[in-house]
Amino acid sequence: MTRRPALGYAMVLAAATLWAVNGTVSKVILTSGDVSSERLTQVRATGAFLLLFAVLLAWRRTTLRVSARELPFLVAFGVGGLAFVAWFYFVAIERLEIGVALLIQYVAPVLVALWARYVLHEDVRRRIWAALALSIVGLSLLLQLWQGLELDGVGLLASAGAALTFALYILMADRGIRRRSTSSLLAYGFLFAAAFWAIVQPWTSFPWELLDDSVSLLGRLDSIELPVWLLMAWMVVLGTIVPFGLLVAALRHITPTRAGILAMFEPVAGTIVAYAWLREELAPTQLVGAAIVLAGIGLAQTAR
Repeated sequence: MTRRPALGYAMVLAAATLWAVNGTVSKVILTSGDVSSERLTQVRATGAFLLLFAVLLAWRRTTLRVSARELPFLVAFGVGGLAFVAWFYFVAIERLEIGVALLIQYVAPVLVALWARYVLHEDVRRRIWAALALSIVGLSLLLQLWQGLELDGVGLLASAGAALTFALYILMADRGIRRRSTSSLLAYGFLFAAAFWAIVQPWTSFPWELLDDSVSLLGRLDSIELPVWLLMAWMVVLGTIVPFGLLVAALRHITPTRAGILAMFEPVAGTIVAYAWLREELAPTQLVGAAIVLAGIGLAQTAR
């Protein structure tokens, strides 16, 4: 397959944008009051698995064939790379300011670059390291790190866990697509993520009656109300299946290190979406931080 870097960049940026919009959609759903962020993640994983499996059974059944040797990898990818990253993140934001939690989580691209350099012995150019440093400085300004200086030990450990599992997801996805199609890899990943969440939170305790409730879209769309089930459907398809699929498919065209740096666009897009949709304030330092992150992303793409 011919590598097309420009296509890979576009895929990751599109995935980051969809995740950013999904953050606001999730916030709208959470205003219903009876759905926790962990339960919402369970809906995402289970819904994504069911939809992907149904599509593959109907049109690409042969891609679902799996050998016993592959199962340990797929379990690790689903639980470690999909379920744990969400769990660690939710524990982190419960105990830390969200800016601190996000900044630590986005150390993941640095971990990916270190793995590439010292484990895989790949040549990681100096411009990539400079881009990583620039992006982290920009995120510190964008997320207004100084507003979250009250640190918590468990929160810090959870944030570090989120960074490790996010890096694990990228690296395992890069390995997985060499053996399986993007859709089948994600289908099995979400299968084991859904199984993990079903053990942690049995479906018998799910608030099913909430699905028919209507919630306001908040902010500039406050006058519009949509049913919770419809917002969850959006979250499963455009907030989960499509962006995860784009990121995994992008690894056929660009390296995991570049993909990780490009993924740093998510907080930038999230800040813009929150400003445009929810009327959240945007400080001048955040604009400077966003510009620095974009400069870091651009610098990374100029390195051969």
